[in-house]
Amino acid sequence: MHLNTTAILLSVRPHGEHGAVVRVLTEHAGVQPGYVRGGRSRAIRPVLQPGNLIRGDWRARTDTQLAALTVELVESRAPLFAEPLAAAAIDWMCALTAYALPEAQPYPRIHAALDGLFAAIAAAPGARDWVGALVRTELLILSELGFGLSLDECVATGVTDDLTHVSPKSGGAVSRAAAVGLEHRLLPLPAFLIEGGRADWAAAFDGLTLSGHFLSRDLLGLKGQDVLAARTRLVERLKRTVA
Repeated sequence: MHLNTTAILLSVRPHGEHGAVVRVLTEHAGVQPGYVRGGRSRAIRPVLQPGNLIRGDWRARTDTQLAALTVELVESRAPLFAEPLAAAAIDWMCALTAYALPEAQPYPRIHAALDGLFAAIAAAPGARDWVGALVRTELLILSELGFGLSLDECVATGVTDDLTHVSPKSGGAVSRAAAVGLEHRLLPLPAFLIEGGRADWAAAFDGLTLSGHFLSRDLLGLKGQDVLAARTRLVERLKRTVA
């Protein structure tokens, strides 16, 4: 097995006295693990930062063997970790991707969305400018793994306009008229997920509530509570920013 490509670094786990096992997301080969010799050294440790864009070279005798991986830095996102909200967002999205995606299965749309999200975080003056993109990326991951929401038409009436809520059971959109009297049982559907554009804070938190419900129910469950804790920290920091 030999692979040489760029990738987004997702996670790093110490292995032995000096090495590290890392997981990265490549565009065409999906999530790939690898063993980095000297991965805990001063020279390599800054490269092995979750969120960094790296070029990796994997070599293994068989496809079932953990490949030896050498890395070089393409783009560092380490400066973003000086800002607590950016750091929390990158931690969460890397943890979610590393946990949810099976190895060696290509997910080019997720790769592009994750790279675009991190670029938006780097370029944006504040979290309000990228939180909508984060929600869209969460929903994309759900969709790519078979848990997509149906937001094109009302699940009750079939109408395609004035969609304001989502059924927490079916994941289908509900129109304003069909939601009358049932609002307390439904999840708000923020307009930015239908119309695009930037989300204001109220819409952003509605979006986070929506995606969070289905991530917890369908993807993370009881086994993914440690991963979900990273999302909880992010949402709490966002709420403190608004307050």
